[in-house]
Amino acid sequence: MSLTSVFVRLKLSLLRNGLRQSAGRTAAYVTSVVLTLLVAAGQLLGLVLLRGNADAGTLCVLLTAVLALGWAVMPLFFPSGDETLDPTRLVMLPLRPGPLVRALLVASLVGIGPLFTLCLALGSGIALARGAAAVAVAVVAVPLVVLVCVALARAVAAANTRLLTSRRGRDLAVLSGLLIAVGVQFVNFGAQRLGRAGGLSALEPAGDVVRWLPPASAVGAIDSAGRGAYGTAVLQLLLSALALALLLYAWQRSLVRLMTAPDGSTLQAAAPGKDKARGGAGGGHRWLPEGRTGTVMLRSLRYVWRDPKTKAAWVTSLAIGLIVPLFNALQGTGSIYFACFAAGMLGIQMYNQFGQDTSAFWMVAQTISGTRDAYLELRARALALALVTLPYAALVTVLTAAVLGRWGALPEALGLSFALLGAMLATGAVASARFPYSIPQDSTYKNVAPGQAGLAWISIFGGMVSAAVLCAPVIALTIALHVTGARSLLWLLLPLGAAYGALVTWGGLKAAAPQLARRLPEILSAVSKG
Repeated sequence: MSLTSVFVRLKLSLLRNGLRQSAGRTAAYVTSVVLTLLVAAGQLLGLVLLRGNADAGTLCVLLTAVLALGWAVMPLFFPSGDETLDPTRLVMLPLRPGPLVRALLVASLVGIGPLFTLCLALGSGIALARGAAAVAVAVVAVPLVVLVCVALARAVAAANTRLLTSRRGRDLAVLSGLLIAVGVQFVNFGAQRLGRAGGLSALEPAGDVVRWLPPASAVGAIDSAGRGAYGTAVLQLLLSALALALLLYAWQRSLVRLMTAPDGSTLQAAAPGKDKARGGAGGGHRWLPEGRTGTVMLRSLRYVWRDPKTKAAWVTSLAIGLIVPLFNALQGTGSIYFACFAAGMLGIQMYNQFGQDTSAFWMVAQTISGTRDAYLELRARALALALVTLPYAALVTVLTAAVLGRWGALPEALGLSFALLGAMLATGAVASARFPYSIPQDSTYKNVAPGQAGLAWISIFGGMVSAAVLCAPVIALTIALHVTGARSLLWLLLPLGAAYGALVTWGGLKAAAPQLARRLPEILSAVSKG
């Protein structure tokens, strides 16, 4: 049996075994697959309908470039269920680099991401292929786009293994996540300006540049062949093929280095007296409540500071929550309500509270003997999150109001932010008890164990939709006051929003506590996986 077939079977087995854990996990994964396929089918249909449009080439090229950027970033900073993505698991196996790269590449093609990419590439090919020559180019370009995207993700992942696993490199990983978040926002705002300039034709200058960058150049080759520029098409196709070869070479070199070179990032001993000083500084928590509440809050805040994955998620949320409202306000396209992004981004951290505990959750479980203990545990975790989020959301809202010059709208924006935070704390507590999933600590590339990716997405996005529904009364009241002209009463939204957020949080914690107390064994099994 060839190595490639072994890895494909391994990938399928890992996925199948992960789904066997519970019926709920299987349903969540199937739901996520169906939703992804619906989006991919809609995207494919939309691109097919663009056939014959003069600006179809520009749009397809830019979409491919954005997708390739996503492939480079997503494996490092977003959930992935691919157990074979971590090359350090293969160190002790007698495998040669060449066959190993081929096997991993083929195994990587099994999944929702490659299928989504194939739909985009296929739709682009159908939209742009005009004539026999363009069809022939499309036959080569479509699979080439998928291969380059997958190889790009693998090469980036392998190259960053040592960076993300070393103690010093973890903070750099957090910084790189922050830079990526900022970069994505710059791309977003640039696209908005181009869009306001006048339809798809305004994207042509960007498209003329991007069509020479792999793998978008492969899609550009189809467009060039359809217009009769055969020499340009061949050159663009060769650029993508060359990029694929270089990515595979870089990936192979990274694998060889990982499997043969020692990791010296943790060899240096700690400075004398540092641990003693650190222990003295962090021994007390006088500014927190006494008893279980203060202990749990301190533990949660220490996770944020010390755990690399938790820190990365918090830093990224803090950055995006500040960037989105302020950048839009500075561009003159913002709204005071964009400040709710701050509460929303940090509110996401309430989801999967027990996943960050991993197998150590059994120690927490030993202290929960009933609903009362479960409620105190969840309440303390929510208070730790609110301790940072409340002043942060207020600061972002004030800054947004200052930039927009809309001080009169500050109370209603703050009220909406506080109501949103309360709704997300409530739904996050319920989701943590109902849909827990593991955050593997032995792999820097996965934020969820194999087979649990669908569960994670359903937990987060289902909770966010539920939070939006819970916020509906406050949103409806805001709209009603504006429509009826009762603007003098808008200041009431601040105390009402704060009170409503606190009430919803209390209700969510009360609803989640019995489930947590009842499902402790299931939660422990779920968060200990991987």
